[in-house]
Amino acid sequence: MNFGLSEEQEMIVETVRAFVETEIYPHENEVERSGIVPPELGDEIRRKCIDLGFYACNFPEEVGGAGLDHVTFTLVERELGRGSLGLTVFFGRPSGILMACEGEQRERYLLPAVRGEKIDALAITEPDAGSDMRGMKCAARRDGGDFVLNGTKHFISHADVADFVIVFAATGEEETPKGIKKKITAFLVDRGMPGFEILKGYDSVSHRGYRNSTLNFTDCRIPEAQVLGEVHRGFDIANQWLYGTRLTVAATCVGRARRVFDLALPYAAERKQFGKPIGANQGVSFKLADMITEIDAADWLTLAAAWQVDAGRPADRQIASAKLYASEMLARVTDEAIQIFGGMGLMDDLPLARFWRDARVERIWDGTSEIQRHIISRDLLRPLGA
Repeated sequence: MNFGLSEEQEMIVETVRAFVETEIYPHENEVERSGIVPPELGDEIRRKCIDLGFYACNFPEEVGGAGLDHVTFTLVERELGRGSLGLTVFFGRPSGILMACEGEQRERYLLPAVRGEKIDALAITEPDAGSDMRGMKCAARRDGGDFVLNGTKHFISHADVADFVIVFAATGEEETPKGIKKKITAFLVDRGMPGFEILKGYDSVSHRGYRNSTLNFTDCRIPEAQVLGEVHRGFDIANQWLYGTRLTVAATCVGRARRVFDLALPYAAERKQFGKPIGANQGVSFKLADMITEIDAADWLTLAAAWQVDAGRPADRQIASAKLYASEMLARVTDEAIQIFGGMGLMDDLPLARFWRDARVERIWDGTSEIQRHIISRDLLRPLGA
């Protein structure tokens, strides 16, 4: 077992961290205040990322990506987690699901996304279908050589800046051991297609500047050539995609927690009350001890899950454990950091209140904590016939 990073990985970590500190940190306060990332700023971040050679670093070299393994890409996501998500989204990591593109789809969607010429968004969640993906009501019926799509999606991240959306819709039903379930198909839908409307989503307390949208489809006609993967097999594609994004959530939570800790530690050493640093009191020093222990545990759990994937081993439970623990760890660490700072921890002069608010959504998206516990417990109990 080798817990050290290679020389290349160390260089990548240092490069991405420096990028976040110089290109992301200076704009965070304004984005937090306005809730908006100016288009020219997003374009500038994307261009600098491309120049740096990191755009679409999660894609293999044969399609123009950097071909990073899962451990190294997880390290990249960990460093990006230190910055505002509204800004780091432009550090381009297109949806890995685009590797399912075939034929002309590669030229229209996959390769432009990898080159940074087009931005994609993923549309799964609906008002009545979140964790229960098979319960979605957005449906596409076949009509000749096309599919006609009707329905609504919401909470769709960065659809407001996307050039095309990967939309999942019900296209039939099938009998399963648990009753009748809907068959799901994935479609590539271009912005501006007739019958496709992108509306402003909800104002969120978490990740200001990282916008969500509501998508409406009204008799939106989609050629069969824009089916991603196979008809009725979209559920399999979605699960494969979620496999990776949960690792990303875990990694970014670790990055945010480390930034918070990096603020709390020197403050505890420098801030004096009753004639001595507050860190000299066990009430504060023990908080720091618990915080760093939890951060390190989440870090190693996340990297170990990524290593499992690189080794070609089943990793559903390990990824679920990493996502569950890291997201809940971040909530505890940000809360304790604010307690160490006292009243100042809630002031806008510091980013702690932002991290505290941002932490809340991590236990919900990309699979709630309850879904992760379900995955973990089923993995443990199924072999025993329970």
